[in-house]
Amino acid sequence: MRRAGSEPAAQPSRAAAARHKPKAVWLGPRLAWRFVGRLGPGLITGAADDDPSGISTYSVTGAAFGYAPLWTALLSFPLMVAVQMMCARVGLVAGEGLAGVIRRRYPRWVLWTACALLVTANTVNIGADLGGMANVSQMVTGVRSIYWTPVYAALITAFLVWWSYDRLARIFKWMTLLLLSYILAAFLAKPDWAAVLRSTFIPTVEWSGAYWATLVGILGTTISPYLFFWQASQEVEEERGQGKVTLKSRKGTTNFQLRKSRDDTLTGMFFSNLIMYFVILTTAATLHAHGTTTISTAREAAEALRPIAGDGAYWLFSLGLIGAGMLGVPVLAGSSAYAIAEGAAWSGSLADRVGPAKGFYGVIAVGLALGLALNYAGFNAVSMLFWSAVLNGVLAPPLIVLVLLVTSNPQIMGKQANPRWLALLGWITVAVMAGATCAMFAMWK
Repeated sequence: MRRAGSEPAAQPSRAAAARHKPKAVWLGPRLAWRFVGRLGPGLITGAADDDPSGISTYSVTGAAFGYAPLWTALLSFPLMVAVQMMCARVGLVAGEGLAGVIRRRYPRWVLWTACALLVTANTVNIGADLGGMANVSQMVTGVRSIYWTPVYAALITAFLVWWSYDRLARIFKWMTLLLLSYILAAFLAKPDWAAVLRSTFIPTVEWSGAYWATLVGILGTTISPYLFFWQASQEVEEERGQGKVTLKSRKGTTNFQLRKSRDDTLTGMFFSNLIMYFVILTTAATLHAHGTTTISTAREAAEALRPIAGDGAYWLFSLGLIGAGMLGVPVLAGSSAYAIAEGAAWSGSLADRVGPAKGFYGVIAVGLALGLALNYAGFNAVSMLFWSAVLNGVLAPPLIVLVLLVTSNPQIMGKQANPRWLALLGWITVAVMAGATCAMFAMWK
């Protein structure tokens, strides 16, 4: 009850209250930007997975089989996450790349067999990717692909030789945005969303050699040997960037670092599978739906998209493939260089100048030169794009077994050896890829 003679406290008007009320700050973009800024090897690895060979494989798949293979994105995602998480753990815990660990712990024949498998697959893949980028450039400019191939090889060599690792890592990270063009192209294609959802969650398998070759290609281009060696080495590069320049200082890791690496890897692999999903969806909704089922490359997919989905889809698809090559080829060449340099105990990495790392950069130059030579030696770049993915699928299982042996060994990994669920997913990956390869050879006529 108010005392006599007292006045009620003045109440601010609604307008005044509104003026003094703290403004809500939407932190969404800021938090998203901070999250992306923390991403590194996992995101770059996932994006590099969608190289021109991969885009072509997905395009061939969508054109040939329509929406039916969309379920493979759900199959490959946990498998590639498991393999890449193990590879990241090697770099974080052992303090050196995968080839360096193999050199210290296993006979030389194991080391050089693994490196030979890797370099063989990478060389074919580099040649296929350079040829794919050149073919698309010819399509959009009219200049023959034979002139574009050495231009791209020289440009990528210059990037790797003269730019610092920090700059390359930042550029690679933001180049991943170019791959979003495939998601936009999918919506321009106006797919049958009911059929898309049905094919995504209800697996369809066709018992033919062509189908199983395509499945091996999908698995090979999502779970590729070069990504194993690349991600382990990039985790080491990240630690070197933090001042841990000796092997002793890099050995061991914390649970926080493992969680950070897990988030990075999950994000990168999700992004990779998302692009795969939408490329298959785009070509299924346009080419397959209109009777075009026998394309050989992403270039043909882009050309066929134009009259069906319009100029927007055509340009998004074409430019996305060139961007994918500019990201994928350096990772292919770099992974070969890291593997050979670590296996031979050479000093050298992308963070070093050419002078003290001649062997490392020599491997990059030779890899690009051999890939370039494949395009001039009569090998068909059209065929190489698809079959390089199949080759990766065939060669990946023995290398995954090696990754499993390394990451499950307490003498190498200490208390950070693979937990049971991760090792189980790894062995399932080996079984699935080996089984698909056997089915391909058994049914191929």
